[in-house]
Amino acid sequence: MVLQNSVVRPEIDLEEQRLIVRQLRMELVQQYRAQLQASGEPPIRMMASIVQALERECAERHLDETAMRLEIVNRTIGDVNVRLISECDGEEGGPGDYRRLGDELGVALPGEDLQGYIATGKMYRWLRDQMQEAERLLLKNGFDPRSYDLATVGNPILRGWLAEDMQQWGLSVTAEHIAIGLGATDCMNKVLGGLGPLVRQGPGYVGAVLCPTPGFNILEAQALANGYRVRRIETRPEDCFKMTAGQLARALDEHADIKVIYLTVTSNPATFAYQPDELRELLDVLRLQRQRGRVVHLLADLAYVGTGIPAEDEARMRALTSASDIGDQLIYVSSFSKTHTLTGERFGWVTFGDTGLAARMVGSWINSVASMPGEWQLRLMAYYQLFRENPHLIEKIRRLYGLRRAQLREQLRRLDEQHQLFEHIYLDDDATIYNWSKLREGEDCFSVLEKTGIAGIPGSTFGYSDQYIRFSVGILPVVMD
Repeated sequence: MVLQNSVVRPEIDLEEQRLIVRQLRMELVQQYRAQLQASGEPPIRMMASIVQALERECAERHLDETAMRLEIVNRTIGDVNVRLISECDGEEGGPGDYRRLGDELGVALPGEDLQGYIATGKMYRWLRDQMQEAERLLLKNGFDPRSYDLATVGNPILRGWLAEDMQQWGLSVTAEHIAIGLGATDCMNKVLGGLGPLVRQGPGYVGAVLCPTPGFNILEAQALANGYRVRRIETRPEDCFKMTAGQLARALDEHADIKVIYLTVTSNPATFAYQPDELRELLDVLRLQRQRGRVVHLLADLAYVGTGIPAEDEARMRALTSASDIGDQLIYVSSFSKTHTLTGERFGWVTFGDTGLAARMVGSWINSVASMPGEWQLRLMAYYQLFRENPHLIEKIRRLYGLRRAQLREQLRRLDEQHQLFEHIYLDDDATIYNWSKLREGEDCFSVLEKTGIAGIPGSTFGYSDQYIRFSVGILPVVMD
């Protein structure tokens, strides 16, 4: 049990309350560290549990919210909460007032208080009007979103719009190449399920998925659930935690069961992005394998393509889509979650490089959702029009991410001077919503939380060493003490 549970006297000032939070933090970390050693529970769950326990304890003691915010900072998950944005660069209500994003994106309710900015609700209402217009458009074109969608992959108009967007990267695709899902993770699961019968090597044996580490671990869990084996490539700091063509070639030569390669073009958690020449070299490996009679699919996760510098994103995407001779092996997964701060809307889609492959995937959609929800499709059609008419919002989101990443790096640098926590605070490729850093010997995610109040995710969550830690800037702003 932590400190005696008594209500904090109102006359205790902020600094004294912060000391109380620090003491609570230290005792809870020690308690949970012992629990981890005994139970073997994943550290990511432990970190979330500690944060929740701290917040609960502070609330019961009626501690000032400012003391809590300064001493407990949840940087574990990659959620983007526009309601908590407090940054304002320049005049209130001006273009640098990032608090307005919740209002401008139609997330905030009319009259909602967004960190001191009162939402008009104009876009909230506009989205609902636009959904009505989208439904009229669909009915006019013979598609009723309130009826069973036999194709299961979404209405053809929305899929056509998304295909037009993918064409900007040099892909020659139409609505027939697109399938819509309930977020990127749902799309990836459907793809793995659909590929299974196509790559199956024998009864009960699907083959293997190759996953570079550190990487997005949900895909590994999905692969196992769909009957695949998981093969890993451990990337190296000197390669900026990116899989090299040499590593890929060796893995394919050593493991004949690899049928799918999972590649995050801009990495979560490591924050580095593949350069055009690196992507072309990886494609050359697949091309050589095909010449030898072996077809391996590349599942490219584009979740963070759009959070970086636009010209650089375009260059890497054009390199990735340039391999038209093996285009039927390439599958692209996209999402509005991080690039558009719409994590709760769960809007994702898959672009198949070949219409034949797309058609063979339909069974996986039928067996999972049976039919895409009509209201959900209308909502996302409205959002698509919002961003088409207001492209400046995407640039504003990128600027916010850049601001937060820079502030977090500076905050970590200051904390390192005080506590000697990090061996290396990595820069990034001006993309994602994360920081990936290497801890000094003897430090881990628990000691970082105990000393600084910042909760991050250990490297083992991503199939790597716990000497590394990932922090997210998505859910909370960076507050310098």
